[in-house]
Amino acid sequence: MFWTRTGLLLAILLVISIGSLWISSAMDAGLFKNLLTALGTGTMISAIVGFGQTLITASASHKALVTPLIEESKRALRDLSSEYRALNNEFFPTHVFEATTTPDPEFNRLLMADLKRSRQYFFRGFAGRHAAARLLLTHSEWELRTVVADPRQHSAISGRARYLLRHEGATGDYDKIRKRLVEEISIGIVGLYLARSRCTAIEIAVISDPPLDRTEIFDDSVWLTLYSDVGGATSLYPRTLRFSEGSFIYGMQRAEFHRMRDTRTAQKFSITPDTTRSEFLALFGKITGTPLTEEGYADLERKFHDFRAEFTKAAGLES
Repeated sequence: MFWTRTGLLLAILLVISIGSLWISSAMDAGLFKNLLTALGTGTMISAIVGFGQTLITASASHKALVTPLIEESKRALRDLSSEYRALNNEFFPTHVFEATTTPDPEFNRLLMADLKRSRQYFFRGFAGRHAAARLLLTHSEWELRTVVADPRQHSAISGRARYLLRHEGATGDYDKIRKRLVEEISIGIVGLYLARSRCTAIEIAVISDPPLDRTEIFDDSVWLTLYSDVGGATSLYPRTLRFSEGSFIYGMQRAEFHRMRDTRTAQKFSITPDTTRSEFLALFGKITGTPLTEEGYADLERKFHDFRAEFTKAAGLES
């Protein structure tokens, strides 16, 4: 609007100036010719001076008004970008692995890389088989704390049993699935005993109402495997999210892990590198409520190594 009005005024002055000079050039010498010449010349000078003043005023106004506004907008955008990045770090996962029917090698490679860099490994899951297998695939040393399902409590098994039953359809047998899950817990406990040399200490907390989702916490990341995600109910391997150490989710999951293992109903057991076979057999009976003989131990050990070999191959972790 400013430039439109100014331009119109300058155009009128130029028209008057040019018209006056053109008419005066065709007139005879006299008073009217002198008046028109003076009018044209004065109008021309006014137009030129006005145009120069307009340029100076516009430039000054731009510096005084527009430039600070642009700088303020840039600063606001930078602040907004910084806030958005902070929100990303706080609440958004660094990696998302969608539900699949087969193990994702990239998922397992990245998780193993986090494990190798960590000194502490907190595992909250169902049986602990995967945690034991991962420990035996590396050559570091950790402080391992696990929270697993209590095999003596029916409520601890039912959630995972229902999840697996959805994949077996109408032919699924709930009782058979539950029996298999109890055996998986036993295999996982034996696996943790076999991995004792990779840990300064292993703590096993058994609870009667474990969450359906699996949580694995390392020094600089937390992994959430969402068995409760109904969107991936048709896939054997659920959707998994990875959050960094500085995120809100990391702190929340770590606090939740400690809350669950410190509840009154949780029973805690310890395994050290010096735990003997006979001590472990007695410990196994306390955890599961079922005595374990040497023959039973040998059978569970064989089943664990079969699982470890199968898992290592499927996950693409073969050396």
